[in-house]
Amino acid sequence: MKNILLIYTGGTIGMVKDDKTGALRPFDMKKIYEVLPVLHKLDCNIDTFQFNPIIDSSDMNATVWLKLSAYIKQEYENYDGFVILHGTDTMSYTASALSFLLENLSKPVIITGSQLPLGMIRTDGRDNIISSIEIAANNEVKIPEVCIFFDNKLFRGNRTTKINAEYFEAFYSGNLPSLAKVGINISYKKHIILPQPTQAFKVYDRLSTNVIIAKIHPAINEEYFEAISKINNLEGMILETYGSGNAPTNKKFLSAIEKIANKGVRILNVTQCKAGSVEMGHYEASYTLKEMGIISGKDITTEAALTKMMFVLGNYEDRTIQKQLLESNLRGEITL
Repeated sequence: MKNILLIYTGGTIGMVKDDKTGALRPFDMKKIYEVLPVLHKLDCNIDTFQFNPIIDSSDMNATVWLKLSAYIKQEYENYDGFVILHGTDTMSYTASALSFLLENLSKPVIITGSQLPLGMIRTDGRDNIISSIEIAANNEVKIPEVCIFFDNKLFRGNRTTKINAEYFEAFYSGNLPSLAKVGINISYKKHIILPQPTQAFKVYDRLSTNVIIAKIHPAINEEYFEAISKINNLEGMILETYGSGNAPTNKKFLSAIEKIANKGVRILNVTQCKAGSVEMGHYEASYTLKEMGIISGKDITTEAALTKMMFVLGNYEDRTIQKQLLESNLRGEITL
């Protein structure tokens, strides 16, 4: 029988209605079998751990990610899989951050949540929890990845973006199909699931927070980047560009970008599109950026780009290694 650890960090999924006041309040996850008695039918033992206090999705940050990864490290040998209950707004950021912090992962770490609280009649949380635990406890298909399960689909976590705040189909993976789909049966796409690691599990304990995201748009001007160049201790910038990595070609704008790069700030070029890849130099509008030494993010999501930058800059000082890692596929986050 598999042992699964259910970790509740916070978020909508863990809320139930108070019978007296009608207000939503956090649910005690120790009573998960009472709320979802069907879990008794799964061939696994489920233990729970609940953050105290619970953390709203909007308050997720590097400190919480490091705490979460350290707790998984502490309990890693005691469990066969981990299911994390999390708010949806920053779920893709958390999944991406954990994917980099947990190196050579050989067990499933599945993050899920819901659009409706667990205590509501039509909640999507019920099926999300049941399916996540069933996948984490699967004896035949082992998933050595940090994943997001939502709306009957299992995604590689660092490939996802939240696209909808109203419907159950909240997450999208534009550059990689889902790893599994849940219907009458669970259908796994084994050919795209990461292979089991050959080296020992390792957990990192550092992330740099001296990073920023800058989005190109038609109203932007060079003064915006002049202000960014004056930020103290800035180490990295995610530059969200148009299409396949394109940006304005006027000299003042490019000079402002170059000023930031010349200060030693690592700049990673990612596309604003939900699918597709950066191809620097393909058009004139990205050629100059390439000449400046700005790094192509290829088909990485903004969420994964930010957390990858935080991870690389937090753990490696050598600039050659930083560039090499930012261009490399570390956890299945980009397609080479």
